[in-house]
Amino acid sequence: MAYYRQVGAVPPKRHTQHRTPEGGLYYEELMGEEGFSSDSSLLYHRNIPSALVDSSVWQLPDLTTEANHPLKPRHLKLHELFPGEEWKSRDVVTGRRLVLGNGDVRISYVAAGEASPLYRNSIGDECVYIESGEGVVETVFGVLPFRQGDYVILPRATTHRWVPDGLVRAYAIEANSHITPPKRYLSKYGQLLEHAPYCERDLHGPTEPLLADGTDVEVLVKHRGGTGNGGIAGTRFVYPQHPFDVVGWDGCLYPYTFNVADFEPITGRVHQPPPVHQVFEGANFVICNFVPRKVDYHPLSIPVPYYHSNVDSDEVMFYCGGDYEARKGSGIGQGSISLHPGGHSHGPQPGAYERSIGVEFFDELAVMVDTFRPLELGEGGRAAEDPGYAWTWAGRGPQ
Repeated sequence: MAYYRQVGAVPPKRHTQHRTPEGGLYYEELMGEEGFSSDSSLLYHRNIPSALVDSSVWQLPDLTTEANHPLKPRHLKLHELFPGEEWKSRDVVTGRRLVLGNGDVRISYVAAGEASPLYRNSIGDECVYIESGEGVVETVFGVLPFRQGDYVILPRATTHRWVPDGLVRAYAIEANSHITPPKRYLSKYGQLLEHAPYCERDLHGPTEPLLADGTDVEVLVKHRGGTGNGGIAGTRFVYPQHPFDVVGWDGCLYPYTFNVADFEPITGRVHQPPPVHQVFEGANFVICNFVPRKVDYHPLSIPVPYYHSNVDSDEVMFYCGGDYEARKGSGIGQGSISLHPGGHSHGPQPGAYERSIGVEFFDELAVMVDTFRPLELGEGGRAAEDPGYAWTWAGRGPQ
């Protein structure tokens, strides 16, 4: 993140002695991005952070994908992936099912009630949207409480675990890059500008250190270098002491939450294009959200989106609240995904265009991911598909 924070005990000068009450040294670790050339934080450990006593294979779930071919729009019903009380035995990390993915980003879904193992994604940042539920994420930086509507941003290589309080439904966006606010929202020095739809006050990071004891502690690591399974591998590290041993840290890189209710929508007299809804970005993809808002107020406006062709991108919409005006009549509801691929012209369902005239407010909530390389279907996406969606604009199936 772009602004500085300090939590716990740090020395007055970086890269200098920081001693324990007994006179020993704390161990300084730089966690930084882009080869010492971007955001970083300094963490002060009670133990040597690189000490390992074992390394073994962690067998990842199925992360292979299949091309969207022949090309068509798709409707995926994610709630069907976790029927009944299956969620009680799943956790937010190992219980994820891959829905969509490409070489830049993977989108998974999970319904979970168990605490996760300690986990670290060493491929890229994670942005996990909380569809419902609450709990905490314990991290090496401290504790992050989360609730419904939160985006939980976890920088690459952050050791953490999810501890839900009951059922949590989570939509996980895993990047092969970093996930940041859009550059156009930021000053040249990194401050969120006045035209941005949120500001630093809306971002909530850990407030105090989290210290834990333990020996021979396992951490699951997802990393690059696998053969098959999308080139992704898993390793199980065992540390001699618990990695939650940071007495203090400071810098501009840390996990944080941002709640979708704090996003201030940008509206206009006529329909505004999707970039006004953007909240984050990664390499070759963007994340937007559509929130309850006053809609177009030109006397001749048509508030639902115009029909549009995704010339350069695939569009993924996750419907997570309210009543999405443009999709009425298509079977889409809470927990649905629509995939509208590049090469397909899409827009409102039949009748929605006309029904929206004169409407002044949309009560809808959706998270959108636009990718600039084609998305493929994971095993979860294939299992959750509604096969009739592609034909809903025409009102009939293939000939």
